[in-house]
Amino acid sequence: MAQDHAQPSGPDLARGIALAELADGGKLVGHFGGEEVLLLRRGTEIFAVGAHCTHYHGPLVDGLAVDDTIRCPWHHACFDLRTGEALRAPALRPVACWSVEQRDGKIFVRGKQAQPKPKPVGKPPGETPKRIVIVGGGAAGFAAAEGLRRGQYEGSIVMLSNDDAAPVDRPNLSKDYLAGKAPEDWVPLRPDSFYSKNRIDLRLNTNVTGIDARSREVALADGSKLPYDRLLLATGAEPIRLPIPGADQTHVFTLRSLADSRAIIERAGASRRAVVLGAGFIGLEVAASLRARDIEVHVVAPDTRPMERILGPEMGDFVRSLHEEHGVVFHLEDTASAIDGKQVKLKGGGTLEADLVVAGIGVRPRTEIAERAGLNVDRGVIVNGHLETSAPGIFAAGDIARWPDPHSGENIRVEHWVVAERQGQAAALNMLGHREKFSGVPFFWSQHYDIPINYVGHGENWDELAIEGDIAARDCLLRFKRNGRVLAVASIFRDVESLQAEVSMERDIST
Repeated sequence: MAQDHAQPSGPDLARGIALAELADGGKLVGHFGGEEVLLLRRGTEIFAVGAHCTHYHGPLVDGLAVDDTIRCPWHHACFDLRTGEALRAPALRPVACWSVEQRDGKIFVRGKQAQPKPKPVGKPPGETPKRIVIVGGGAAGFAAAEGLRRGQYEGSIVMLSNDDAAPVDRPNLSKDYLAGKAPEDWVPLRPDSFYSKNRIDLRLNTNVTGIDARSREVALADGSKLPYDRLLLATGAEPIRLPIPGADQTHVFTLRSLADSRAIIERAGASRRAVVLGAGFIGLEVAASLRARDIEVHVVAPDTRPMERILGPEMGDFVRSLHEEHGVVFHLEDTASAIDGKQVKLKGGGTLEADLVVAGIGVRPRTEIAERAGLNVDRGVIVNGHLETSAPGIFAAGDIARWPDPHSGENIRVEHWVVAERQGQAAALNMLGHREKFSGVPFFWSQHYDIPINYVGHGENWDELAIEGDIAARDCLLRFKRNGRVLAVASIFRDVESLQAEVSMERDIST
Protein backbone atom coordinates (compact mmCIF):
# COMPACT_ATOMS: atom_id res chain seq x y z
CA MET A 1 0.00 0.00 0.00
CA ALA A 2 1.55 3.27 -1.06
CA GLN A 3 1.48 5.80 1.73
CA ASP A 4 0.06 9.26 1.12
CA HIS A 5 2.00 12.08 2.74
CA ALA A 6 0.26 15.01 1.00
CA GLN A 7 -0.39 18.29 2.76
CA PRO A 8 -3.06 18.02 5.49
CA SER A 9 -6.58 18.73 4.28
CA GLY A 10 -9.74 19.98 5.90
CA PRO A 11 -10.23 22.81 8.41
CA ASP A 12 -7.57 24.15 10.75
CA LEU A 13 -8.75 22.67 14.01
CA ALA A 14 -6.71 25.10 16.06
CA ARG A 15 -9.12 27.78 14.83
CA GLY A 16 -12.05 25.53 15.58
CA ILE A 17 -15.16 24.38 13.79
CA ALA A 18 -18.81 24.83 14.68
CA LEU A 19 -20.19 22.02 16.81
CA ALA A 20 -23.07 21.80 14.34
CA GLU A 21 -20.60 20.71 11.64
CA LEU A 22 -20.04 17.44 13.51
CA ALA A 23 -23.25 15.48 13.99
CA ASP A 24 -23.56 12.88 16.71
CA GLY A 25 -21.76 9.80 15.39
CA GLY A 26 -20.11 11.86 12.68
CA LYS A 27 -16.45 11.99 11.65
CA LEU A 28 -14.43 14.82 10.15
CA VAL A 29 -10.79 15.19 9.11
CA GLY A 30 -8.96 18.44 9.73
CA HIS A 31 -5.45 19.37 10.68
CA PHE A 32 -3.48 20.67 13.64
CA GLY A 33 0.19 21.61 13.63
CA GLY A 34 0.70 20.13 10.16
CA GLU A 35 -0.82 16.74 11.03
CA GLU A 36 -4.13 15.33 9.90
CA VAL A 37 -6.53 14.78 12.79
CA LEU A 38 -9.76 12.78 12.87
CA LEU A 39 -12.57 14.26 14.94
CA LEU A 40 -15.31 11.89 16.04
CA ARG A 41 -18.39 12.77 18.07
CA ARG A 42 -20.25 10.45 20.40
CA GLY A 43 -23.03 12.34 22.13
CA THR A 44 -21.48 15.29 23.95
CA GLU A 45 -17.97 13.81 23.79
CA ILE A 46 -15.50 14.66 21.03
CA PHE A 47 -12.43 12.54 20.29
CA ALA A 48 -9.41 13.68 18.29
CA VAL A 49 -6.99 11.04 17.02
CA GLY A 50 -4.56 10.49 14.17
CA ALA A 51 -6.39 10.28 10.87
CA HIS A 52 -4.57 7.24 9.55
CA CYS A 53 -4.10 3.65 10.69
CA THR A 54 -0.55 2.88 11.76
CA HIS A 55 -0.54 -0.38 9.80
CA TYR A 56 -0.85 0.62 6.11
CA HIS A 57 -2.01 4.24 6.54
CA GLY A 58 -5.69 3.44 5.99
CA PRO A 59 -8.09 6.41 6.34
CA LEU A 60 -9.84 6.02 9.68
CA VAL A 61 -12.53 8.51 8.64
CA ASP A 62 -13.84 5.73 6.38
CA GLY A 63 -13.78 3.23 9.23
CA LEU A 64 -16.32 2.21 11.83
CA ALA A 65 -16.68 3.57 15.36
CA VAL A 66 -17.70 0.90 17.87
CA ASP A 67 -18.17 2.03 21.46
CA ASP A 68 -14.96 3.91 22.33
CA THR A 69 -12.94 2.48 19.46
CA ILE A 70 -12.33 3.16 15.78
CA ARG A 71 -11.70 0.34 13.29
CA CYS A 72 -9.66 0.69 10.12
CA PRO A 73 -11.60 0.11 6.89
CA TRP A 74 -8.74 -1.61 5.11
CA HIS A 75 -7.51 -4.39 7.38
CA HIS A 76 -9.69 -4.13 10.50
CA ALA A 77 -7.12 -2.85 12.99
CA CYS A 78 -8.75 -1.30 16.05
CA PHE A 79 -7.72 1.71 18.17
CA ASP A 80 -8.84 3.10 21.52
CA LEU A 81 -10.29 6.57 20.94
CA ARG A 82 -9.31 7.72 24.44
CA THR A 83 -5.67 6.64 24.45
CA GLY A 84 -4.84 5.86 20.83
CA GLU A 85 -3.66 2.39 21.83
CA ALA A 86 -3.65 -0.25 19.09
CA LEU A 87 -6.08 -2.81 20.49
CA ARG A 88 -6.03 -5.33 17.64
CA ALA A 89 -3.61 -6.42 14.99
CA PRO A 90 -2.58 -5.87 12.29
CA ALA A 91 -1.79 -2.44 13.75
CA LEU A 92 0.70 -2.68 16.61
CA ARG A 93 1.53 1.02 17.04
CA PRO A 94 -0.83 3.58 18.62
CA VAL A 95 -2.33 6.58 16.88
CA ALA A 96 -1.77 10.03 18.35
CA CYS A 97 -4.43 11.74 20.48
CA TRP A 98 -5.16 15.44 20.91
CA SER A 99 -6.94 17.45 23.59
CA VAL A 100 -10.30 18.90 22.62
CA GLU A 101 -12.08 21.97 23.98
CA GLN A 102 -15.72 22.91 23.42
CA ARG A 103 -16.48 26.60 23.83
CA ASP A 104 -19.06 29.04 22.47
CA GLY A 105 -20.63 26.42 20.24
CA LYS A 106 -17.31 25.49 18.64
CA ILE A 107 -14.81 22.62 18.81
CA PHE A 108 -11.11 23.40 19.18
CA VAL A 109 -8.14 21.03 19.11
CA ARG A 110 -5.63 22.32 21.65
CA GLY A 111 -2.58 20.08 21.57
CA LYS A 112 -1.23 16.58 21.26
CA GLN A 113 -1.45 14.46 24.38
CA ALA A 114 1.50 12.56 25.73
CA GLN A 115 1.21 8.96 24.63
CA PRO A 116 0.27 7.01 27.75
CA LYS A 117 2.23 3.89 28.51
CA PRO A 118 0.27 0.74 27.75
CA LYS A 119 -1.42 -0.65 30.79
CA PRO A 120 0.34 -3.60 32.40
CA VAL A 121 -1.47 -6.81 31.58
CA GLY A 122 -2.19 -7.29 35.26
CA LYS A 123 -1.01 -9.98 37.60
CA PRO A 124 -3.22 -13.07 37.53
CA PRO A 125 -3.39 -15.55 40.37
CA GLY A 126 -0.31 -17.73 40.66
CA GLU A 127 3.34 -17.22 39.90
CA THR A 128 4.36 -15.19 36.87
CA PRO A 129 6.61 -17.20 34.54
CA LYS A 130 10.21 -16.03 34.53
CA ARG A 131 11.21 -17.61 31.21
CA ILE A 132 9.13 -17.62 28.04
CA VAL A 133 10.41 -19.31 24.89
CA ILE A 134 8.78 -18.71 21.50
CA VAL A 135 9.48 -21.15 18.67
CA GLY A 136 8.89 -19.35 15.40
CA GLY A 137 9.71 -15.95 13.94
CA GLY A 138 6.51 -15.21 12.05
CA ALA A 139 3.38 -13.20 12.77
CA ALA A 140 2.20 -15.10 15.85
CA GLY A 141 5.63 -15.32 17.48
CA PHE A 142 6.39 -11.66 16.90
CA ALA A 143 2.99 -10.47 18.11
CA ALA A 144 3.39 -12.52 21.28
CA ALA A 145 6.84 -11.13 22.06
CA GLU A 146 5.80 -7.57 21.23
CA GLY A 147 2.62 -7.93 23.28
CA LEU A 148 4.49 -9.26 26.30
CA ARG A 149 6.86 -6.31 26.35
CA ARG A 150 4.14 -3.79 25.54
CA GLY A 151 2.25 -5.19 28.51
CA GLN A 152 5.37 -4.63 30.65
CA TYR A 153 6.26 -8.26 31.19
CA GLU A 154 9.74 -8.22 32.75
CA GLY A 155 10.81 -11.86 32.42
CA SER A 156 13.07 -13.47 29.85
CA ILE A 157 11.84 -13.80 26.24
CA VAL A 158 13.75 -15.97 23.77
CA MET A 159 12.48 -16.20 20.20
CA LEU A 160 13.87 -19.07 18.12
CA SER A 161 13.55 -18.73 14.35
CA ASN A 162 14.99 -20.92 11.63
CA ASP A 163 14.71 -18.02 9.21
CA ASP A 164 17.70 -15.83 8.34
CA ALA A 165 15.70 -12.59 8.66
CA ALA A 166 13.97 -10.96 11.60
CA PRO A 167 10.14 -11.07 11.50
CA VAL A 168 8.75 -9.46 8.35
CA ASP A 169 5.42 -8.23 7.01
CA ARG A 170 4.72 -11.44 5.10
CA PRO A 171 1.64 -10.21 3.15
CA ASN A 172 3.88 -7.67 1.43
CA LEU A 173 6.11 -10.42 0.07
CA SER A 174 3.52 -11.40 -2.54
CA LYS A 175 1.98 -7.96 -2.94
CA ASP A 176 3.65 -4.53 -3.15
CA TYR A 177 7.23 -5.61 -2.41
CA LEU A 178 7.16 -8.33 -5.05
CA ALA A 179 5.49 -5.95 -7.51
CA GLY A 180 8.28 -3.41 -7.03
CA LYS A 181 5.97 -0.83 -5.45
CA ALA A 182 7.37 -1.00 -1.91
CA PRO A 183 11.01 -0.68 -0.80
CA GLU A 184 12.55 -3.42 1.27
CA ASP A 185 12.76 -1.21 4.35
CA TRP A 186 8.95 -1.49 4.56
CA VAL A 187 9.19 -5.25 5.02
CA PRO A 188 10.68 -5.76 8.54
CA LEU A 189 8.02 -5.54 11.24
CA ARG A 190 10.55 -3.74 13.44
CA PRO A 191 14.16 -2.61 13.01
CA ASP A 192 16.85 -4.88 14.41
CA SER A 193 17.35 -2.48 17.33
CA PHE A 194 13.80 -3.22 18.54
CA TYR A 195 14.77 -6.66 19.81
CA SER A 196 17.79 -5.61 21.84
CA LYS A 197 16.02 -2.52 23.15
CA ASN A 198 13.11 -4.64 24.35
CA ARG A 199 15.28 -7.46 25.66
CA ILE A 200 13.92 -10.00 23.19
CA ASP A 201 16.61 -12.59 22.55
CA LEU A 202 15.95 -13.22 18.85
CA ARG A 203 18.01 -16.13 17.57
CA LEU A 204 17.94 -16.52 13.80
CA ASN A 205 19.01 -19.60 11.82
CA THR A 206 18.17 -21.66 14.88
CA ASN A 207 16.58 -25.08 14.56
CA VAL A 208 14.61 -26.73 17.35
CA THR A 209 14.93 -30.50 17.38
CA GLY A 210 12.70 -31.41 20.30
CA ILE A 211 10.72 -30.46 23.37
CA ASP A 212 10.77 -32.21 26.74
CA ALA A 213 7.44 -31.24 28.27
CA ARG A 214 8.28 -32.86 31.62
CA SER A 215 11.58 -31.10 32.22
CA ARG A 216 10.33 -28.02 30.35
CA GLU A 217 13.31 -27.79 28.02
CA VAL A 218 13.71 -27.08 24.32
CA ALA A 219 16.46 -28.98 22.51
CA LEU A 220 18.37 -27.14 19.78
CA ALA A 221 20.23 -28.52 16.77
CA ASP A 222 23.59 -27.44 18.24
CA GLY A 223 23.04 -29.83 21.15
CA SER A 224 22.17 -27.19 23.72
CA LYS A 225 18.99 -27.10 25.79
CA LEU A 226 16.91 -24.09 26.70
CA PRO A 227 14.68 -24.14 29.81
CA TYR A 228 11.26 -22.51 29.80
CA ASP A 229 8.38 -21.84 32.15
CA ARG A 230 5.96 -21.22 29.28
CA LEU A 231 6.44 -22.19 25.65
CA LEU A 232 4.69 -20.88 22.54
CA LEU A 233 4.78 -22.95 19.38
CA ALA A 234 4.36 -20.62 16.41
CA THR A 235 6.18 -22.59 13.73
CA GLY A 236 3.76 -21.58 10.99
CA ALA A 237 3.43 -23.40 7.70
CA GLU A 238 5.70 -24.31 4.82
CA PRO A 239 4.95 -24.37 1.09
CA ILE A 240 4.03 -27.69 -0.45
CA ARG A 241 6.80 -28.69 -2.84
CA LEU A 242 6.06 -29.79 -6.38
CA PRO A 243 6.19 -33.59 -6.57
CA ILE A 244 7.22 -33.60 -10.24
CA PRO A 245 10.48 -34.04 -12.16
CA GLY A 246 12.44 -30.81 -12.57
CA ALA A 247 10.93 -29.05 -9.57
CA ASP A 248 14.38 -28.68 -8.00
CA GLN A 249 15.76 -26.42 -10.75
CA THR A 250 17.10 -22.98 -9.88
CA HIS A 251 14.35 -21.08 -11.73
CA VAL A 252 11.56 -22.85 -9.79
CA PHE A 253 10.45 -21.12 -6.60
CA THR A 254 7.99 -21.21 -3.74
CA LEU A 255 7.14 -18.07 -1.76
CA ARG A 256 7.12 -17.90 2.02
CA SER A 257 10.12 -15.96 3.28
CA LEU A 258 11.86 -12.68 2.52
CA ALA A 259 14.67 -14.72 0.94
CA ASP A 260 12.11 -16.38 -1.37
CA SER A 261 10.69 -13.02 -2.45
CA ARG A 262 14.16 -11.59 -3.04
CA ALA A 263 15.09 -14.59 -5.16
CA ILE A 264 11.95 -14.28 -7.30
CA ILE A 265 12.59 -10.56 -7.78
CA GLU A 266 16.17 -11.23 -8.85
CA ARG A 267 15.08 -13.89 -11.33
CA ALA A 268 12.24 -11.69 -12.59
CA GLY A 269 14.77 -9.08 -13.67
CA ALA A 270 16.00 -11.43 -16.39
CA SER A 271 12.67 -13.10 -17.23
CA ARG A 272 10.19 -12.56 -20.02
CA ARG A 273 7.74 -15.37 -19.29
CA ALA A 274 6.59 -16.86 -16.01
CA VAL A 275 4.38 -19.79 -15.11
CA VAL A 276 2.51 -19.72 -11.80
CA LEU A 277 1.27 -23.08 -10.60
CA GLY A 278 -1.83 -22.64 -8.45
CA ALA A 279 -4.75 -20.21 -8.64
CA GLY A 280 -5.22 -19.53 -4.95
CA PHE A 281 -4.59 -16.24 -3.19
CA ILE A 282 -0.80 -16.48 -3.15
CA GLY A 283 -0.55 -17.74 -6.72
CA LEU A 284 -2.74 -14.97 -8.11
CA GLU A 285 -1.09 -12.25 -6.02
CA VAL A 286 2.24 -13.43 -7.43
CA ALA A 287 0.72 -13.34 -10.93
CA ALA A 288 -0.45 -9.75 -10.41
CA SER A 289 2.93 -8.70 -9.03
CA LEU A 290 4.81 -10.24 -11.95
CA ARG A 291 2.48 -8.52 -14.42
CA ALA A 292 3.36 -5.25 -12.70
CA ARG A 293 6.93 -6.04 -13.79
CA ASP A 294 5.76 -6.53 -17.42
CA ILE A 295 6.40 -10.26 -17.38
CA GLU A 296 4.13 -12.53 -19.42
CA VAL A 297 2.29 -14.74 -16.93
CA HIS A 298 0.53 -18.07 -17.39
CA VAL A 299 -1.42 -19.60 -14.48
CA VAL A 300 -1.90 -23.37 -14.34
CA ALA A 301 -4.35 -24.87 -11.85
CA PRO A 302 -6.66 -27.89 -11.53
CA ASP A 303 -9.62 -25.72 -10.57
CA THR A 304 -12.56 -24.91 -12.83
CA ARG A 305 -12.44 -21.35 -11.53
CA PRO A 306 -9.89 -19.48 -9.41
CA MET A 307 -10.73 -19.52 -5.69
CA GLU A 308 -14.19 -20.97 -6.29
CA ARG A 309 -14.07 -23.19 -3.21
CA ILE A 310 -13.61 -20.18 -0.91
CA LEU A 311 -15.39 -17.37 -2.76
CA GLY A 312 -17.94 -19.13 -4.95
CA PRO A 313 -18.34 -19.34 -8.73
CA GLU A 314 -19.40 -15.74 -9.36
CA MET A 315 -16.41 -14.25 -7.57
CA GLY A 316 -14.19 -16.89 -9.17
CA ASP A 317 -15.30 -15.78 -12.63
CA PHE A 318 -14.69 -12.16 -11.69
CA VAL A 319 -11.18 -12.86 -10.40
CA ARG A 320 -10.34 -14.71 -13.59
CA SER A 321 -11.64 -11.89 -15.80
CA LEU A 322 -9.79 -9.31 -13.71
CA HIS A 323 -6.49 -11.09 -14.24
CA GLU A 324 -7.22 -11.66 -17.91
CA GLU A 325 -7.83 -7.91 -18.30
CA HIS A 326 -4.26 -7.48 -17.11
CA GLY A 327 -2.88 -10.03 -19.53
CA VAL A 328 -2.72 -13.21 -17.45
CA VAL A 329 -3.37 -16.41 -19.44
CA PHE A 330 -5.13 -19.23 -17.54
CA HIS A 331 -4.74 -22.95 -18.09
CA LEU A 332 -7.41 -24.34 -15.78
CA GLU A 333 -8.40 -27.94 -15.12
CA ASP A 334 -4.78 -28.84 -15.78
CA THR A 335 -1.59 -29.39 -13.80
CA ALA A 336 2.14 -29.53 -14.45
CA SER A 337 3.59 -32.99 -14.98
CA ALA A 338 7.27 -32.04 -15.34
CA ILE A 339 9.62 -29.10 -15.76
CA ASP A 340 12.24 -29.80 -18.39
CA GLY A 341 14.60 -26.88 -18.49
CA LYS A 342 12.48 -23.87 -19.40
CA GLN A 343 9.59 -26.01 -20.56
CA VAL A 344 6.67 -26.68 -18.23
CA LYS A 345 4.89 -29.78 -19.44
CA LEU A 346 1.20 -30.10 -18.65
CA LYS A 347 -0.78 -33.27 -17.99
CA GLY A 348 -3.25 -32.12 -20.63
CA GLY A 349 -0.51 -32.37 -23.23
CA GLY A 350 0.48 -28.73 -23.59
CA THR A 351 3.88 -27.16 -23.00
CA LEU A 352 4.61 -23.66 -21.67
CA GLU A 353 7.87 -21.78 -21.94
CA ALA A 354 9.00 -20.25 -18.63
CA ASP A 355 12.07 -18.33 -17.51
CA LEU A 356 10.55 -18.33 -14.03
CA VAL A 357 8.20 -20.79 -12.29
CA VAL A 358 6.46 -20.08 -8.98
CA ALA A 359 4.57 -22.87 -7.24
CA GLY A 360 1.70 -21.65 -5.08
CA ILE A 361 -0.08 -24.96 -4.54
CA GLY A 362 -0.70 -24.56 -0.84
CA VAL A 363 1.06 -24.93 2.49
CA ARG A 364 1.15 -27.50 5.27
CA PRO A 365 1.39 -26.72 9.00
CA ARG A 366 4.79 -27.39 10.52
CA THR A 367 3.69 -29.74 13.29
CA GLU A 368 6.67 -32.12 13.44
CA ILE A 369 8.08 -30.67 16.67
CA ALA A 370 4.67 -30.88 18.34
CA GLU A 371 4.21 -34.45 17.18
CA ARG A 372 7.61 -35.51 18.53
CA ALA A 373 6.75 -33.88 21.84
CA GLY A 374 3.61 -36.01 22.09
CA LEU A 375 1.15 -33.16 21.79
CA ASN A 376 -2.33 -33.76 20.45
CA VAL A 377 -2.11 -33.15 16.68
CA ASP A 378 -4.89 -33.53 14.12
CA ARG A 379 -4.33 -31.52 10.92
CA GLY A 380 -2.75 -28.95 13.18
CA VAL A 381 -1.86 -28.64 16.85
CA ILE A 382 -5.02 -28.99 18.92
CA VAL A 383 -5.49 -26.17 21.44
CA ASN A 384 -8.27 -25.20 23.81
CA GLY A 385 -10.05 -21.87 23.87
CA HIS A 386 -7.07 -20.34 25.68
CA LEU A 387 -4.68 -21.60 22.96
CA GLU A 388 -3.05 -24.10 25.34
CA THR A 389 -2.05 -27.48 23.93
CA SER A 390 -2.55 -30.88 25.51
CA ALA A 391 0.66 -30.30 27.53
CA PRO A 392 0.35 -27.78 30.38
CA GLY A 393 2.48 -24.69 29.86
CA ILE A 394 2.79 -25.18 26.08
CA PHE A 395 0.68 -22.95 23.85
CA ALA A 396 0.28 -22.78 20.06
CA ALA A 397 -0.76 -19.94 17.77
CA GLY A 398 -0.90 -19.07 14.10
CA ASP A 399 -0.97 -21.39 11.11
CA ILE A 400 -0.39 -24.54 13.18
CA ALA A 401 -3.15 -24.00 15.76
CA ARG A 402 -6.52 -25.74 15.46
CA TRP A 403 -8.83 -24.04 17.95
CA PRO A 404 -12.52 -24.18 18.92
CA ASP A 405 -14.09 -21.35 16.93
CA PRO A 406 -17.13 -20.05 18.85
CA HIS A 407 -18.77 -18.59 15.74
CA SER A 408 -18.79 -21.66 13.51
CA GLY A 409 -18.92 -24.09 16.42
CA GLU A 410 -16.10 -26.12 14.85
CA ASN A 411 -12.42 -26.70 15.47
CA ILE A 412 -10.73 -24.74 12.73
CA ARG A 413 -7.22 -23.91 11.55
CA VAL A 414 -6.76 -20.71 9.56
CA GLU A 415 -3.71 -19.62 7.58
CA HIS A 416 -4.23 -15.86 7.83
CA TRP A 417 -1.77 -13.17 8.89
CA VAL A 418 -4.19 -11.19 11.07
CA VAL A 419 -5.45 -14.32 12.84
CA ALA A 420 -1.85 -15.33 13.60
CA GLU A 421 -1.05 -11.92 15.09
CA ARG A 422 -4.19 -11.81 17.19
CA GLN A 423 -3.60 -15.34 18.45
CA GLY A 424 -0.04 -14.40 19.36
CA GLN A 425 -1.37 -11.49 21.40
CA ALA A 426 -3.93 -13.71 23.12
CA ALA A 427 -1.35 -16.43 23.82
CA ALA A 428 0.92 -13.83 25.42
CA LEU A 429 -1.78 -12.99 27.96
CA ASN A 430 -2.60 -16.60 28.67
CA MET A 431 1.04 -17.62 29.09
CA LEU A 432 1.11 -15.13 31.96
CA GLY A 433 -1.78 -16.94 33.62
CA HIS A 434 -4.78 -15.06 32.31
CA ARG A 435 -7.73 -17.14 31.14
CA GLU A 436 -8.95 -15.18 28.17
CA LYS A 437 -10.61 -17.21 25.46
CA PHE A 438 -9.58 -16.48 21.92
CA SER A 439 -12.80 -15.48 20.19
CA GLY A 440 -11.47 -13.29 17.40
CA VAL A 441 -13.36 -13.40 14.12
CA PRO A 442 -10.97 -14.45 11.33
CA PHE A 443 -10.13 -11.77 8.76
CA PHE A 444 -7.90 -11.64 5.71
CA TRP A 445 -7.43 -9.48 2.66
CA SER A 446 -6.10 -10.21 -0.79
CA GLN A 447 -4.92 -7.63 -3.33
CA HIS A 448 -5.28 -8.10 -7.08
CA TYR A 449 -3.97 -5.07 -8.98
CA ASP A 450 -6.06 -2.20 -7.58
CA ILE A 451 -8.83 -4.46 -6.30
CA PRO A 452 -8.84 -5.55 -2.63
CA ILE A 453 -10.94 -8.49 -1.49
CA ASN A 454 -11.78 -8.52 2.22
CA TYR A 455 -13.02 -11.67 3.94
CA VAL A 456 -14.47 -11.90 7.44
CA GLY A 457 -15.38 -15.11 9.25
CA HIS A 458 -14.81 -18.71 8.25
CA GLY A 459 -17.09 -20.36 5.73
CA GLU A 460 -15.40 -23.66 5.02
CA ASN A 461 -18.68 -25.52 4.49
CA TRP A 462 -21.37 -23.17 3.22
CA ASP A 463 -24.59 -24.19 1.47
CA GLU A 464 -25.97 -20.80 0.44
CA LEU A 465 -24.42 -17.71 -1.12
CA ALA A 466 -26.23 -14.37 -1.05
CA ILE A 467 -24.79 -11.63 -3.27
CA GLU A 468 -25.47 -7.94 -2.70
CA GLY A 469 -24.39 -5.36 -5.25
CA ASP A 470 -22.56 -6.02 -8.51
CA ILE A 471 -19.40 -8.11 -8.57
CA ALA A 472 -18.48 -7.05 -12.11
CA ALA A 473 -18.89 -3.40 -11.10
CA ARG A 474 -16.47 -4.03 -8.22
CA ASP A 475 -19.01 -3.06 -5.60
CA CYS A 476 -20.32 -6.09 -3.78
CA LEU A 477 -20.78 -8.03 -0.58
CA LEU A 478 -21.18 -11.82 -0.48
CA ARG A 479 -22.65 -13.67 2.50
CA PHE A 480 -21.72 -17.34 2.88
CA LYS A 481 -24.36 -19.18 4.90
CA ARG A 482 -25.00 -22.61 6.34
CA ASN A 483 -28.52 -23.51 7.47
CA GLY A 484 -29.43 -19.85 7.03
CA ARG A 485 -26.70 -18.56 9.35
CA VAL A 486 -23.96 -16.27 8.04
CA LEU A 487 -20.54 -17.88 8.45
CA ALA A 488 -18.44 -15.46 6.40
CA VAL A 489 -18.62 -12.29 4.33
CA ALA A 490 -16.46 -11.33 1.35
CA SER A 491 -16.52 -7.85 -0.12
CA ILE A 492 -15.05 -5.49 -2.68
CA PHE A 493 -15.11 -1.79 -1.78
CA ARG A 494 -17.73 -2.36 0.92
CA ASP A 495 -15.40 -1.59 3.80
CA VAL A 496 -17.94 -0.38 6.36
CA GLU A 497 -20.24 -3.32 5.66
CA SER A 498 -17.28 -5.65 6.10
CA LEU A 499 -16.55 -4.09 9.48
CA GLN A 500 -20.21 -4.27 10.45
CA ALA A 501 -20.24 -7.97 9.56
CA GLU A 502 -17.25 -8.49 11.85
CA VAL A 503 -18.99 -6.69 14.71
CA SER A 504 -22.15 -8.70 14.13
CA MET A 505 -20.21 -11.97 14.34
CA GLU A 506 -18.45 -10.81 17.50
CA ARG A 507 -21.76 -9.95 19.15
CA ASP A 508 -23.26 -13.24 18.02
CA ILE A 509 -20.44 -15.01 19.85
CA SER A 510 -20.98 -13.06 23.06
CA THR A 511 -24.76 -13.66 23.24
